[in-house]
Amino acid sequence: MNLERLEAQLAIDEGKRLAAYLDTVGVLTVGIGHNCVALPVTGVTKPGDTITDETCSKLFRDDIQESIDQLDKHLSWWRNLDDVRQNVLANMTFNMGINTLLQFRNTLKFIESGAYAFAADGMANSLWAKQVGDRSKRLREQMRTGEW
Repeated sequence: MNLERLEAQLAIDEGKRLAAYLDTVGVLTVGIGHNCVALPVTGVTKPGDTITDETCSKLFRDDIQESIDQLDKHLSWWRNLDDVRQNVLANMTFNMGINTLLQFRNTLKFIESGAYAFAADGMANSLWAKQVGDRSKRLREQMRTGEW
């Protein structure tokens, strides 16, 4: 896994906001894509509440580690993938959570078996792809080719 690349991509994909906001599906979010409903942050209970840069960095590192830990727990085979495809799964998990990722049953079976083109097609045919737009296109291409 290329943690530096994952952090860089997530920072671009998620953006950084020190003031809490409601994301595209109405979830209270702060920092770099931190879901305050799933993982409450002290002092952040409504849009406009703020955090420091230091808190943002800590939440970001912790959220990435949580995504990796969840992948290890639920998809033991993911560590056998190349760095690019590991990063795709980590990015998706960070974005939507492990429970939603696990609903991509056929896509995950394709990834596990090495049928990456079919996996990319499965990613394209999802509500997630419509919600995240260009992010989905980039991640699908990375899944398909194994290239950054």
